[in-house]
Amino acid sequence: MSWAESMLWVVAPYVTLVIFVGGLIWRHRYDKFGWTTRSSQLYESPLLRVASPLFHYGLLFVIVGHVTGLLIPLSWTDAIGLSNEAYHANALIWGGLAGVATLVALALLIYRRRTNGPVFLATTVNDKVMYAVLAASIVAGVVTTVAGFVPSEVSYRTTVAPWFRSVFLLRPDAEAMGHASGLYKVHTLIGMALFVLFPFSRLVHALSAPLGYLFRPYIVYRSRADGVPRRPAGVRMRQNRPL
Repeated sequence: MSWAESMLWVVAPYVTLVIFVGGLIWRHRYDKFGWTTRSSQLYESPLLRVASPLFHYGLLFVIVGHVTGLLIPLSWTDAIGLSNEAYHANALIWGGLAGVATLVALALLIYRRRTNGPVFLATTVNDKVMYAVLAASIVAGVVTTVAGFVPSEVSYRTTVAPWFRSVFLLRPDAEAMGHASGLYKVHTLIGMALFVLFPFSRLVHALSAPLGYLFRPYIVYRSRADGVPRRPAGVRMRQNRPL
């Protein structure tokens, strides 16, 4: 294995993890008010109502597919009688549909930002970089999903997936990643770039959940008692103080 491959598949994953975790800690500590989507719904709503749910639901299925594909070993699916061909057929159908849906939704979101004046003015350089990396990642994912069904293509379940699991075991199997095709390597590198960008972009809102609303106290509304005079707006009521 060359020096460059060792840097890519041994060093780079841990650099990515350090930046990802460190960036989240830094963002939460020093930029709590910036931990938001910076929603532009007030500027344009009809197109957003279509593109945003399609993007989020499609991306959710894409994430589930990646988690199951990378974390579940080939031996486990063989043990339950699921052949590799059947597994890839399901991945092609459901993963392909989810990837295409996410890509279409992302194209609508980019079109909305480019054609709507106020939304375009609210778009930062960080947003443009994020959209470019996200689009490249989704396109690469769709291409690799289709390519994975080709019999001559090396399966990611015997190359990328073992390497991915070995990184978290602190024993990165760079040799397994070295047998992966160029498409899988490009997709993996773009994915690492997306994780590096994640803490510093609006994507960080994916890690937020309004859990406080589940435990906040009730807000009690009481009607005004009869006989109590209503004060005019802007006029303070005089307090009765004892002599």
